[in-house]
Amino acid sequence: MQIKQDRKYPIVLAIAGSEPLGSAGVQADIKSISACGGYAAGALTCIVNENTTEVKDIFSLPVDLVTGQVESFLGDLDASAIKMGMLYSAELIENLSVVLKKYSHIPLIVDPVMVASGGEQLIENSAVEAYKKYLFPLATIITPNRREAELLLGKKVTIDSAEKDATALCQWGNSVIIKSIIAGDDKLEDAFCDVEDGTTSLIMKEYVETRNINGTGCTFSSSIATFLARGFNLKEAISRAEEYINGAIVSGARYEFGKGIGPVDHFYKFNAH
Repeated sequence: MQIKQDRKYPIVLAIAGSEPLGSAGVQADIKSISACGGYAAGALTCIVNENTTEVKDIFSLPVDLVTGQVESFLGDLDASAIKMGMLYSAELIENLSVVLKKYSHIPLIVDPVMVASGGEQLIENSAVEAYKKYLFPLATIITPNRREAELLLGKKVTIDSAEKDATALCQWGNSVIIKSIIAGDDKLEDAFCDVEDGTTSLIMKEYVETRNINGTGCTFSSSIATFLARGFNLKEAISRAEEYINGAIVSGARYEFGKGIGPVDHFYKFNAH
């Protein structure tokens, strides 16, 4: 039987680190992309040794190997979106930008992984500046959390300043969504600025009491990438991604997982229990 090849996958290439828990990094990206209807591909930047309570070691892969993976993939396959995760150095960021400039027609979602959940800065200042100089000008949207937005802006981000701060983070030509700004008791808000039409909005979220929040940033940014890959415009992709991550957090809160920070439930829509 001969089958006509008349379909194409909505391919999302995730460029990110790997960790053994399956809750963050490229593992979370693959689950999120798959759950949201995309084809997940991955290029590794580093390998992390961790459990739910601590990061024990990080092995950074050689820059040439990382960029080589990306070149090999994009030189053969036409990705529908690209999602950037953990990038460990200014050198890697600059070299990846050289590759990605050749594929500027592909939507690029940059999750600037800069600050740990405890507030510790994860990358050197030179890498922060490299994001601004090399990657943000290529990005369709960047997805910093509140602490990362504060590092990028050099100021505190509050609910009163959120829309202005989001607008300021569009200075490189990208759209932005600042995640999880404290907005009072049991309330969080995301600040979204769409650079295409200059509009800003605040997206209200209920705070969920759970320790299972590892990889939420990876999961959210990957879901945005997937909905863009499937043909939704940016506003629609954001709306669908917000619904997806909220459901994954609420469902994931029911599970026991290790002694520390666990995962969200990426496939909650498919789970019957």
